[in-house]
Amino acid sequence: MSTVGHDRALARGIQRITAASLGQHQSAVIRIGFSATYLLFLLREIPHRSEMYGPEAPWRWDMAQQLISGNQAFTTLMWSDSAIWFEIVYALALVASALLMVGWHTRAVSVLFMVGVLSLQNRSIFMGDGGDNVIHLMAIYLVLTRCGQVWSLDARRARRKAGAHPGTDAVTGPLLWVASGAVLCGATVTGSLGGTAWLPVFFWVLWIGHGAWWAVNRYAPHSEARTLLDVIANLAHNATLVVIMAEVCLIYATAGWYKIQGSRWQDGTALYYPLNLDYFTPWPGLSDLLASSGVMVMVLTYITVIVQVAFPFTLFNRRVKNVLLVAMICEHLGIALLLGLPFFSMAMIAADAVFLPTVFLVWLGGKAALGRDLLFRRRGEVPGPRDGAGVAEGAGVDAVAGSEDREAGQHREGGGHTLVG
Repeated sequence: MSTVGHDRALARGIQRITAASLGQHQSAVIRIGFSATYLLFLLREIPHRSEMYGPEAPWRWDMAQQLISGNQAFTTLMWSDSAIWFEIVYALALVASALLMVGWHTRAVSVLFMVGVLSLQNRSIFMGDGGDNVIHLMAIYLVLTRCGQVWSLDARRARRKAGAHPGTDAVTGPLLWVASGAVLCGATVTGSLGGTAWLPVFFWVLWIGHGAWWAVNRYAPHSEARTLLDVIANLAHNATLVVIMAEVCLIYATAGWYKIQGSRWQDGTALYYPLNLDYFTPWPGLSDLLASSGVMVMVLTYITVIVQVAFPFTLFNRRVKNVLLVAMICEHLGIALLLGLPFFSMAMIAADAVFLPTVFLVWLGGKAALGRDLLFRRRGEVPGPRDGAGVAEGAGVDAVAGSEDREAGQHREGGGHTLVG
């Protein structure tokens, strides 16, 4: 009987990780958070883009080329040293960030987003504040996730097509595939995909997989091949989600344990010093007010260490995990406000979102949908007499809330996932 019970539990576990992609709302928040963070960063640095990553950068093109020949990193900015090519790459990175944020053809755009992030960051590796390292990693992970299943234009297009899978567009999808294939073929022939062997293979596997996915969805949507592709995509998505969780835990664990070894963190004065550095005081009055209280500095210093060290050990207790998650998000909001590191904080909050409870995200999505409906209703035509129109509008709002409730119900029926809510 014990053997039978173990076999059934194993079968249920395999069924769970292959039949569906877990954490759909969490992966959508990660997609929106990181693409929005990088989009805002690129928009802010438009006046300084050439000095940071372009031909006028202190880290010259020949210096970057010499470094990349040693570390074998990938960047399309090494394909040419012309200013026009740099502007094209920067513009494509902007467009890819915006399209990924709204969820337009997420499978193809996520690859373009990864290329943009790697190209700019590997061109000038000394530009960044720590959040760029997180974006660097997450840009690669997002390629392997099904992050467009909710809260995206792909999801809306799928609903309008009565259950068709996102990306079965008859024109746009093939055009993107052919264009990316031509660029990939040229880069492979010229040896412009970096010095490592795995990256060209990775790009070609993605390109072939995307083409196979589109063809099967269009011509054999109910075949065994479609089921097999779904299983592979679900496995890749769920495994990547676990990697993202492990990455976040590793970031906090290493940061916390390194802090414990520092004498300033041990005596509770570590927070005092950055609050008195001009480079990290965008609001000098607020920083001085906080630094003037020795008790507050000591409390915040110890809380920071305790939260970072304890968080990985609380993942299997939802209540404690959620409390520490709120504490870490507040910590990053404080870093953005007091130390002037908004993009680092946005990147870390987006990474923390992988642990947000699904019920909370569904509730938040329902409120956002209701607010959107109310906003567009006010901007629309002047309403007429209160007859069937009002009933129809109310039914529309109820339908949105009902769809969110059904999504929450689907997660609850599966028993919930311990780590993602």
